Amino acid sequence: MTSRIIMIGVTCLVVAACTKAPPDAGDTVTEAAKPGGTELAANPLLEDWKTPFGVPPFDQITSQDYLPALRAGMQAHDAEIDAIVANSDAPGFENTIEALQRAGQSLSRVRRVFNALDSAHSDEVIKETGKIVAPELAAHSDNINLNKTLFDRVLSVYEHRDQLDLNAEQQHLIEETHKEFVRAGANLDLDAQNRLREINAELAELSQQFQDNVLEETNNFELLVTDEADLGALPDSLVALAAEEAKRRGHDCECWAFTLQRPSVDPFLQYSPNRALRKRIFDGYAMRGDNDNDADNKTIITRTVLLRAERATLLGYDSHAHYVLSDNMAETPGKVYKLLDQIWEPALKVSRAERADLQAMMEADGIDDRLRAWDWRYYTEKVRKAKFDLDEDELRPYFEVNAVRDGVFALSTELFGLQFERREDLPTWHPDQQAFEVKEADGSHLAILYMDFFARESKRGGAWMNALRPQSNLDGFVAPIITNNFNFPAPTENSPSLLSLTEAETLFHEFGHALHGMLSDVRYEKFAGTSVPRDFVEFPSQVMENWMREPQVLRMFADHYETGEPISQEVVDKITASARFNQGFKTVEYMAAAYLDLAYHVLGTTEAVEPRGFESAVMADIGLIEEIIPRYRSGYFQHIFSGGYSAGYYSYIWSEILDADTFMAFQETSLFDPETAARYREEILSKGGTRPGMELYTNFRGREPSIEPLLKKRGLD
Repeated sequence: MTSRIIMIGVTCLVVAACTKAPPDAGDTVTEAAKPGGTELAANPLLEDWKTPFGVPPFDQITSQDYLPALRAGMQAHDAEIDAIVANSDAPGFENTIEALQRAGQSLSRVRRVFNALDSAHSDEVIKETGKIVAPELAAHSDNINLNKTLFDRVLSVYEHRDQLDLNAEQQHLIEETHKEFVRAGANLDLDAQNRLREINAELAELSQQFQDNVLEETNNFELLVTDEADLGALPDSLVALAAEEAKRRGHDCECWAFTLQRPSVDPFLQYSPNRALRKRIFDGYAMRGDNDNDADNKTIITRTVLLRAERATLLGYDSHAHYVLSDNMAETPGKVYKLLDQIWEPALKVSRAERADLQAMMEADGIDDRLRAWDWRYYTEKVRKAKFDLDEDELRPYFEVNAVRDGVFALSTELFGLQFERREDLPTWHPDQQAFEVKEADGSHLAILYMDFFARESKRGGAWMNALRPQSNLDGFVAPIITNNFNFPAPTENSPSLLSLTEAETLFHEFGHALHGMLSDVRYEKFAGTSVPRDFVEFPSQVMENWMREPQVLRMFADHYETGEPISQEVVDKITASARFNQGFKTVEYMAAAYLDLAYHVLGTTEAVEPRGFESAVMADIGLIEEIIPRYRSGYFQHIFSGGYSAGYYSYIWSEILDADTFMAFQETSLFDPETAARYREEILSKGGTRPGMELYTNFRGREPSIEPLLKKRGLD
């Protein structure tokens, strides 16, 4: 997953990094960082970064540095905007459009690092800073977007754009800059603009609170297991991890603690034979943000949906979904629903067949009850073993995290000639983090890549890529600094981090985003890497997943971590044979969340929702079977309530149409065909957002994509 938030003059990518922890856990925002504080002395965020490749000096930054640095960045940005507005020369491309691209660099630099910390290694100081600064940043953005004199200059350039001698990227920059001002409310009257400011400020606060609540709910849960039999066939490495977690939480016993972090909850649901305990941890996960406590998110959701609808109406759109999608490849909610409906019924049919197999296996276990949601993963493993003689636990020794990393590196070398050199001299935001210099085939510098693999309480859930520094070439070439972030099981005293097949695919997925950022070759930072429409951004990441299960790629890295024996052809054949297994479940749980997202965001301004009842009604309407819940229920659906995917969660399946069709292009030649890889790099990865997504795709493929490869890939044909 990646996230993009665009504002005029400031591009803020939600990056993934963090600083060293504050000296004391109880530290709070200092007086200098509070409203009215002015002290900026010795703030490393505001100084030149005299580090290798200009990476952030994570070893010098403290949590208290962010608020004063963010405020200083806003002040500097204001001065730069004032200079553009005060320019007495006639508005032109250089003194207005390009000037806006140069403005706000100090703020953008600090903000990317702050957002990295907030996502990957938050603490109480960071959380408090986020709450304070969110409305200030929203107001700052509005002050630029709603500056009439500034917009008049942009409008003048826009209206005369055909008379200028500009290339395609420059013309696109004018069009996108004008469009973003209009979409931000530049054409509204003063009263409407004032209301828009209020809405944006409140939405910023609500988003921050939603994220904080989910993190609190996730961290506060614990399932303590005292009977070893309840662990079932849980892999030894995860048993050891759960034992260490119990000790870390202060339990002096032979026991195992399980949390709501994915590397903990999912394996427990897969392997524990204790139904009651499976239900407890499943309910703990599924009810986050919906427990009627101080961290409940239902009121936040209701208010967020109403405010988004009101904002869309102010801007002249039928709904928030219409507003968002008008700037995406899909264009309208109707087109999204048409896509989802094409896939939903076949997927639902397959999931019902899967349910029947699981129910039969459950009855064979002597359990006289119908299958429940907390049984699905447990009996899926039993059916997988019976049908394919494949136990996912047996695969973990072949997917040691560093080996999988090296596998995706090797694939990138085959496709693009990239080289990767570990850099121990670069400061990192956590001791577990790894840093690499990425080079072209000729040895020239391309990018810096940070990889942060393991789950921790200070990190939000999921996996994501972002840019600490996007590539650009406006005033000389600026090489990108990219991050990949995961929530994999950490190594223990006796075992390295061993990944499941799905987790290994996640590493390939996020590395696809990283390639999009590292191979960017654009002039303007606004268009760099993943700065593309939401329903295009997942395309390059999902392409990389296709290679993960290919026998030729598995042989690059899948060696047993203890014996060094390569993965056998027999096991590879089983992986290939089971590729479509459980795809009904995976497709349905994802699509249920996509339908839920759209349902919230096609609502009008008078439709206040009660999230629990609304979600139930939406699931009943689409016919979701009781044994499956949406991949993200409303209370913890951070993609849409504290991320950049509102009215856009469908984009994964939209992008998968592109990725399945793209991988077919390689299959039609060879998996590592150099000409296809070069064309893919040139027409897709290097271009970023310089042209509309479908134009980029047709330039690469020679035609628009077909849905058939996707249906075949998922076994829904």
